[in-house]
Amino acid sequence: MDIQINKKSTVYFIGIGGIGMSGIALIMKSLGYNVHGSDLNNSGKVIEELKKNKIKIVRGHKTKSILSADIVVISTAIKSDNLEFKLAKKNKKLIVKRADMLAHLINLKKNIIISGSHGKTTITSLVSHLLKSNMFFPTIVNGGIINSIKSNASLGKGEWAVVEADESDGSFLKFKSIFSIVSNIDIEHMDYYKTYKNLMNSFKIFLDKTPLLGKNIICADDDNIKKIVKELNKKNFLTYGFSKNSNLQCKNIRNINMGMKFDISINFLGKKKLVKNVCINLLGMHNVLNATATFAIGLMLNIKIDSIKKSLISFSGVQRRLTLVYQKNNSLIYDDYAHHPTEIKAVLSACKNNFKNKKIIAIFQPHRFSRVSSLYKDFITSFVNADEVLVCPVYSAGEKNNNFNFDRFCKNIILKSKAKVIQTKSKIDIENYINKNFKKNQVIIAMGAGNISYWIREISNKIK
Repeated sequence: MDIQINKKSTVYFIGIGGIGMSGIALIMKSLGYNVHGSDLNNSGKVIEELKKNKIKIVRGHKTKSILSADIVVISTAIKSDNLEFKLAKKNKKLIVKRADMLAHLINLKKNIIISGSHGKTTITSLVSHLLKSNMFFPTIVNGGIINSIKSNASLGKGEWAVVEADESDGSFLKFKSIFSIVSNIDIEHMDYYKTYKNLMNSFKIFLDKTPLLGKNIICADDDNIKKIVKELNKKNFLTYGFSKNSNLQCKNIRNINMGMKFDISINFLGKKKLVKNVCINLLGMHNVLNATATFAIGLMLNIKIDSIKKSLISFSGVQRRLTLVYQKNNSLIYDDYAHHPTEIKAVLSACKNNFKNKKIIAIFQPHRFSRVSSLYKDFITSFVNADEVLVCPVYSAGEKNNNFNFDRFCKNIILKSKAKVIQTKSKIDIENYINKNFKKNQVIIAMGAGNISYWIREISNKIK
């Protein structure tokens, strides 16, 4: 698409408070563009960050503010019946999809593109921190708030960009890359892909787009990735994982206080080396893999191994990835984005291994009826490392109930995960439970992609 734009043009984002939309808006504002937007919410960390950068935001989608726009940016969350979208079309405004606008912004950079079903936000954050701490001055577009920069996006003066690419709508195929990372491929986003074959083909195209002189950095442990690699003619792969045949193999893994320590056996380009005592302030085997993918990027950019290790240990995390929101009397409350069975299992396993003498309580808010239905058997077995599970009503995200039975879902979690289950109807039920039952030596992990994060933070603030 040929976009005619200059610094005097008004770029208007419908739903500017979305994590993907806000990142692009912040970068365009930093570049000097006149950025406006609308959102249903008028508060929260993302909205406050936008306001701090003097971006004008109107609340709701019923205003006529969009008439002042030269270019309108939309995401897949904006449906055809959205009033602002309809008004923009009626007035023949240039309408650009979020991924297209992002591609226009970053495709002139040397790009490190991170994708995969799980872990991509953490990997993007780790790689961004690695480049920033080693004076690469990268442009960053991430799917979560990076604690060290207190934002999900920043414009850098360097030649590199680090971008989290969204596979949920196929938009990750729009970006050019020098290095591409794929952490894993799970059966997800079937509302878009329809079939497993379509999902696999998209990742195949994504990896094949990486130039021959670039590198695809892939997890050697993932069965779906292994299937794709066999079908590609380009052999520009650098593998990482627990597998012995990985170019970077994670070994000798230990839990340390609120973190992990491990070794990396490197076997690449005829060189063999054992890097000992790599440390991260993140829990779980999944984060060992995320850190090792980051280590691979460091090697490709010729960053010294000691500098890579220093960057990893100094990484301060991502919002909503086991973010501590309460601590008192040896009891803890965490907020986490886990909303898929793979993520739930990884988070609870990490907590079980780290908090060996504490009671583990999960508070889970299912996200979308379609996701719960398509992954039903996986969800009900996800809580084996929890002692208790508080299950909230499904956060529908606009979907209609497709015969989902809440009572049966809870009973099946008891049956398959062997955990005590408590049904909740609202934030008030959760608050009442915590006030009555939260004691010493307990860990609560609130998980989900809906409004559970706001709930648990409000509740935690009240009990401090």
